[in-house]
Amino acid sequence: MFAWFQKLLPRTGNFFEQFEAHGATISIAAAALAKLTRGEDIRAQVKAIEDAEHDADDIIREVLQDVRRIFLTPFDRGAITALIGVMDDAIDQMQLTAGAVELYDVTEFTPEMVGMADIIVEASTLLTQALPMLRDVSGNAERLHKLTAQLVKLEGDADKLNFDGLRKAFITHGKSDPTTFVVVNEIYRHLEKVSDKFEDVANQIDGLVIDHG
Repeated sequence: MFAWFQKLLPRTGNFFEQFEAHGATISIAAAALAKLTRGEDIRAQVKAIEDAEHDADDIIREVLQDVRRIFLTPFDRGAITALIGVMDDAIDQMQLTAGAVELYDVTEFTPEMVGMADIIVEASTLLTQALPMLRDVSGNAERLHKLTAQLVKLEGDADKLNFDGLRKAFITHGKSDPTTFVVVNEIYRHLEKVSDKFEDVANQIDGLVIDHG
């Protein structure tokens, strides 16, 4: 009876396609964020990030629905939801960064902010390279490990830029213009959180490599 019941249940999903589609939204948002920090049509870039985040929300909803309804999944359900969850956190943080830029009407960005945005673009590129490899974790274990190590290194590079930028901002504005310093600090804080989320993604992928590689 149980075997008969199993046959009635959906057995396969599109998890890999969904991961990759979500990764594509992250790349779109990251590219828009890089343009934003260069002052290129800021309103248009804010909207591009918002649109990508909405698309990502649709994808994560599909993933969570599929996790509940599909009997057999390629990875443990917890691993699937954890990975797509931290990926979604990354693009959510990009949207929050864009929202802060819009809220405070920021139109000029420091070289360190531009550098952090470029790191986010690089991290998104590494992520889009890594996601298709999850279709064969065992066969791609070594390559995945190298990519996640690069993601972790990028997070450290972003931290260095964040520290240097904040230090300069404090020297320039800390005492003479504290309001400006607060705004600059807020933008840095959001950019740093984006890079932190890519490290979280790397850790989740490493967990899959350990469990399935």
